[in-house]
Amino acid sequence: MEFRTLRNIENSFRQIRLYAIVFALFCIGVTGYAVWQSYHFAELQRQKVYVLDNGKSLMLALAQDASINRPVEAREHVRRFHELFFTLAPDKDAIESNMKRAFNLADKSAFNYYKDLSEKGYYNRIISGNVQQRIEIDSVVCNFDSYPYAVRTYAEQFIIRSSNVTKRNLVTSCYLVNSVRSDNNPQGFNIEKFNVIANNDIEIMER
Repeated sequence: MEFRTLRNIENSFRQIRLYAIVFALFCIGVTGYAVWQSYHFAELQRQKVYVLDNGKSLMLALAQDASINRPVEAREHVRRFHELFFTLAPDKDAIESNMKRAFNLADKSAFNYYKDLSEKGYYNRIISGNVQQRIEIDSVVCNFDSYPYAVRTYAEQFIIRSSNVTKRNLVTSCYLVNSVRSDNNPQGFNIEKFNVIANNDIEIMER
């Protein structure tokens, strides 16, 4: 009789222990699921931006990942640099203003190219000859498979004199590195190892 009682107590203890283990696993599962759902919900909320419409109502706008726009910003950065660097007027202050803004987008390699042209008297001839220069960008090819990003730019350069217009091809190469965004550098890139690969006359048109 005592043996049977002890077996019943042992069986009851085993059942209680089994129920306790099952209940503990159930609680752990519920807790883990709740924590995962809370993190997932928080992540979804971080991807949303709430905008006040004249201080009266709320409009919901989905926030885009900044990396999606980087290729567009990279091409715009390179395009803007070339427009500033190669657009010249027969005015010393205008040239210096453009160069100063262009140097904010590039490293010393751009300044070295400017200095080389300046020492050869290129800008003095622009001013004394009342020559204007403008550029038209054909394409900006960026390789985002490796960092820093290799870039090649294809453009046409127009040198406008009183008697004629000289059309030249322009091919440049450089590398892009990430930089701090500012008013002078809104895209947050910096040009390194700027180099002019080709710059030859294509056509001379009489005016």
